[in-house]
Amino acid sequence: MLDRSRIREGHDAGEALRDTVELAREAERLGFHRFWVAEHHGVPGVAGSAPTVLAAAVAAATATIRVGTGGVMLPNHRPLVVAEQCGVLESLFPGRIDMGLGRSVGFTDGVRRALGVGRGDADDFAEQLAELLGWFRGTSPTGVHARPSEGLAVPPFVLAMGEGAEIAARAGLPMVVGDLRDRQRMLRGVERYRALFRPSGWAERPYVVISGTVAVAATAAEARRLLLPEAWAMAYARTRGTFPPLPTVEAVEGRVMTGKERELYEAGLRGHVAGTAEEVVEELAGVVKETGADEVLVTTSTHGRAALTDSYARLARAVGLSAPAAPTRPVPGGCAPGPR
Repeated sequence: MLDRSRIREGHDAGEALRDTVELAREAERLGFHRFWVAEHHGVPGVAGSAPTVLAAAVAAATATIRVGTGGVMLPNHRPLVVAEQCGVLESLFPGRIDMGLGRSVGFTDGVRRALGVGRGDADDFAEQLAELLGWFRGTSPTGVHARPSEGLAVPPFVLAMGEGAEIAARAGLPMVVGDLRDRQRMLRGVERYRALFRPSGWAERPYVVISGTVAVAATAAEARRLLLPEAWAMAYARTRGTFPPLPTVEAVEGRVMTGKERELYEAGLRGHVAGTAEEVVEELAGVVKETGADEVLVTTSTHGRAALTDSYARLARAVGLSAPAAPTRPVPGGCAPGPR
């Protein structure tokens, strides 16, 4: 499960972050394998700007579920600092931390300037990734040692589409690929990743996580209604340049939209996995069979917290999840360096 700490109309950022922590507790109770948090900067509708900080709060509030970043956007940070932060997390919560890594930079010119990055910094992702992994292995040529990270095995995952799939493959790392709305592009990315994969100390074989929005309700119509707030927020962002807090379903249904807004809004509703539990399981099973995926990463954003939790609970029951007795290893074959 991935949660972006979406802010809802009528509520503030603090509530959104506390809701994320509470949702993680529910995810653990339901038996989800991982709970990841994201990184966004300068977005009015998203409170999750510091994923390693939020991951610490989530891990402290839970006991067995794996907790990670989905992801840390590596161009925005020095690799040493990311290694240190994830090393602290792993030291505090051994065997439970995942390190999801992305290559996106800030959404607007102002955010990029504030972060001290440019659009071209994403082109250095492969080098930044190699440096980051080197801090855990103790292979930095600087003579500096990352503490407490060196020698720890914090599983890295590359959030990838297009060129990112090749980077993940050549580094021998697990890959997270999305989204479910573009199945052909997803399949091309997975095929390219498997064809180019080089075994490494982090993963002995290709390991694929497919990701997308999944909504489950008693009826297909109710599941579709869960998607309305996010679809409107996306339409708003693409016509106004800023991503707003999520409105209620009723507010979206009563809104008079311009032609352009309506076009973007309807596009935002298409391609997601939404329906009854039986319909969703059947569709996900088909995608897993087609891609050969090892895991599915699901996310849902809607205004109503009760409806959100109910969606995840219906999905958990439908796929037969049960709460684990203890933390589990992240990738078949293990992750270097050495056993836990």
